[in-house]
Amino acid sequence: MLRQNLQQKLLQKLSPQQIQFIKLLQVPTFSLDTRVKEELEENPALEDISLTNMTEPTEEYPDKDPDDFNKEDSNEDFEDFNVDDYLQEDNINEYSKYDQSSDDEDEHKEMPLAVQSSFFENLQAQLDLVPLSDQDFRIGLQIIGSLDDDGYLRRRITSLIDDLAFSQNVLAEEEEVEEILKVIQSFDPAGVAARDLQECLLIQLRKKDQSNIIIQKAITVVEEYLDEFTRKHYDKLERSLNIRSEELKEIVNEILKLNPKPGDASEVTTKQLQVIPDFHIANNDGILILTLNSKNAPELRVSRSYQEMFEHYDKASVKDKKLKEAVQFVKQKLDSAKWFIDAIKQRQQTLLKTMNAIMNYQYEYFLTGDDRNLKPMILKDIADMIWMDISTVSRVANSKYVQTEFGTFLLKSFFSEAIQMEDGEEVSNKEVKKILEECIGNENKHRPLADEKLMEILKEKGYNIARRTVAKYREAMNIPVARLRKEL
Repeated sequence: MLRQNLQQKLLQKLSPQQIQFIKLLQVPTFSLDTRVKEELEENPALEDISLTNMTEPTEEYPDKDPDDFNKEDSNEDFEDFNVDDYLQEDNINEYSKYDQSSDDEDEHKEMPLAVQSSFFENLQAQLDLVPLSDQDFRIGLQIIGSLDDDGYLRRRITSLIDDLAFSQNVLAEEEEVEEILKVIQSFDPAGVAARDLQECLLIQLRKKDQSNIIIQKAITVVEEYLDEFTRKHYDKLERSLNIRSEELKEIVNEILKLNPKPGDASEVTTKQLQVIPDFHIANNDGILILTLNSKNAPELRVSRSYQEMFEHYDKASVKDKKLKEAVQFVKQKLDSAKWFIDAIKQRQQTLLKTMNAIMNYQYEYFLTGDDRNLKPMILKDIADMIWMDISTVSRVANSKYVQTEFGTFLLKSFFSEAIQMEDGEEVSNKEVKKILEECIGNENKHRPLADEKLMEILKEKGYNIARRTVAKYREAMNIPVARLRKEL
């Protein structure tokens, strides 16, 4: 039997304005300009003051006030304005018509772009120069297309044969594919199309001067003792090859010159991400001055013509269906423009408030730039200072950068956990990491310090931490274990 119940619930929901603010808050400075342009294109009721042309008296009306000109011009537009141009979906791509009807005699200036060959295009160009039959050429293209980004052929020969049969209707034997693979392995960059690291290094070594005794022994090391080499068991290598440490050092240096990822050698990064700081901190005789990047404060305003248009429609004595739709449309655009401007202003205030709290909390660090002056600081510390939610501070810290006299840093890097010293004082774990980095940097590379020894050094300095914590910090700094730090 169907029962109907009436329940009352209290739920928290974000308003459209709050959602818009949250999205804007986590947008970094270099993306904010794009986001503002998108909003300007979508909302005709929003204007960028810096792009407004009518800011100075015109030659035709030298004594005319720009605001008066805008008012008269907007009043004339009321009669010509047709809400159907905005409400109908058929006219969404109206701007594309203007591009197609442009005058052919107009001069079009375009930014020249550098054309650079990709890794796979470079290999294919070399394959074009090799005299091959049609079937062998197809096999070569299949092999090149099967390489990964590092330049390795991870796919088995039998799988390549199946690919050729099903996709290109080419029936090939294993020996035939192996032969074409050797041809491609002779291409540049050296080591390309290898099936594993050992083959990659051997291809590169065999392209060098084979009369050199060091090259010969380097080939022997890679062929027979690659595991010992990667584990840095240098004593075993000296005994097995019956060589002195000086000669082994030359062999090791020769192998270290090789490229373990030949696919990266020819790949050109066409676009690099440039870090644009959101904040600037300057030291003025011991007084820190915080400023917000000007790109975070776009000059936006609500269109006057749209405001007057709304008043004109709203005051109309007779309102038919189309006029009501026009009033609703214009009001929606005006509200959206006001919300966006308010969200931008709220974003600026939140950024400054959060960064100012971080700067005051880590004042000594921003004065000196010494990591040892960093205090233990978590998101809750800043959230309590500015009376905001932890998630708000997290959104600011995860995507914003600050430029100081010591470099540009991600705000997230200033947050760290606390470690208690023997005297009860709490210090940042970044201070411990800095000491670990100095100890490892000053160690004897012939006898590097183990984690146990590093723990003892830290205890002597008053930092009572466990060996596993030392290992965790070392791995976080991408520092290998002692055995792999050993040098000849």
